[in-house]
Amino acid sequence: MITGMNARDASTLLIRDADVVVTMDDQRRELRGGSVLLRGPSIEALWPAGERPADLRADEVIDARGHAVLPGLVNTHHHMYQSLTRAVPAAQNAELFGWLRTLYPIWAGLTPEMVRVSTQLAMAELLLSGCTTSSDHLYLYPNGVRLDDSIAAAAEIGMRFHAARGSMSVGESQGGLPPDALVERETDILADTQRLIETHHDTRRHAMLRVVAAPCSPFSVSPDLMRESAALARSLGTRLHTHLAENDHDIAYSRARFGMTPAEYAESVGWLGDDVWHAHCVKLDAPGIARFAATGTGVAHCPCSNMRLASGIAPVRRLLDAGVPVGLGVDGSASNDGAHLLGEARQGLLLARVGRSLEPFGCDHGPAEMTARDMLAVATRGGARVLGRDDIGHLAPGMSADLALFDLRGLPMAGGAVHDPVAALLLCTPPAATWTIVNGRVVVREGRLTTLDEGPLIERHNRLARDLLGA
Repeated sequence: MITGMNARDASTLLIRDADVVVTMDDQRRELRGGSVLLRGPSIEALWPAGERPADLRADEVIDARGHAVLPGLVNTHHHMYQSLTRAVPAAQNAELFGWLRTLYPIWAGLTPEMVRVSTQLAMAELLLSGCTTSSDHLYLYPNGVRLDDSIAAAAEIGMRFHAARGSMSVGESQGGLPPDALVERETDILADTQRLIETHHDTRRHAMLRVVAAPCSPFSVSPDLMRESAALARSLGTRLHTHLAENDHDIAYSRARFGMTPAEYAESVGWLGDDVWHAHCVKLDAPGIARFAATGTGVAHCPCSNMRLASGIAPVRRLLDAGVPVGLGVDGSASNDGAHLLGEARQGLLLARVGRSLEPFGCDHGPAEMTARDMLAVATRGGARVLGRDDIGHLAPGMSADLALFDLRGLPMAGGAVHDPVAALLLCTPPAATWTIVNGRVVVREGRLTTLDEGPLIERHNRLARDLLGA
């Protein structure tokens, strides 16, 4: 229930009397009966039950009884345009390289409208799952597509956005994986990356938009582009992102092409450091893990995609134990076919337990090696660290006003929410968010988007998906 408190423009929002407020703060406090006061783009105060001032007033009030309040979830890796090619029959049963070779010719038909609409559809799905911040790695620019198309879409729907200017410069004729028609000149890539950073990148606290330099992968760009992208990003004060060590073919390519493991190659071109994060890292070896830990290099863990493409099980527990920053990613909508970030956290929890049992020397470790709260930390604080943010990922005064509320009273949570409402969010069927708040703005209200009309968006997206495949 919402009540308006006065007629002036809303500047404060009170979320009161939640069953539990999961702060994910340094003490990992869980406030039973808790309340949170938001003022503008930031959190002003939090209280456990019985401590909220009796005379407190706010411009808007959300009655959060029966709900869990979480920090907004953070998605560290995505390819949003791929929502147009979910479940394409020819790519349903392929591993990474075969999957890419099947889809590259289809993606060559992308238009600016397709990128804008698919970005909004993917972001709608994320927001409805309680995700408030997302990165997106756009590395294809046919037919006049620009990263500006994604940026405009994010601003309209209201998601906090890290826009990664991806690129491919080494086509099949030069020993790369993508078709020659889809690669760009490296001078053009660097010039456009600089333009985007100088035009859009916002370094301020609570920034809604940041830009990332993001050559696609070792098998689609040259070492020179990797080095020059790193130098450019660091000169302009932004971050670096790419794919690394995703599957066995990826490892074989790196050894054959560069004579190095992926981690060794990344270090040789300047791609280790606390301003870098790599997607997947399924096949990162022990020396690679040690170098990532020593340098503060981050990892975007994408469990559903890794399973869908049979890439393997990333060593998440070993990464975390070593001190590697790890966040969660839904990855491309054509290699996951969904973007429910709380559901991704559940999958990450379950897969980590299976993966640990399969390790040669890990059989003496039980399910407690990865708990529900561990994975929620990866999906919140971990993601914030991977993206280089100190203003999102947990709830405390001065942090960004990014929150998600989940109803604990529905059928999937029956029983579980009674015993442990926090763990039940992952151990039971993960619910959709009832409320999602980004930068103090309600973007999901009672399970519905407030910024876009969902029906027409889906209809338009499906028409474009048919157009892309010539159906």
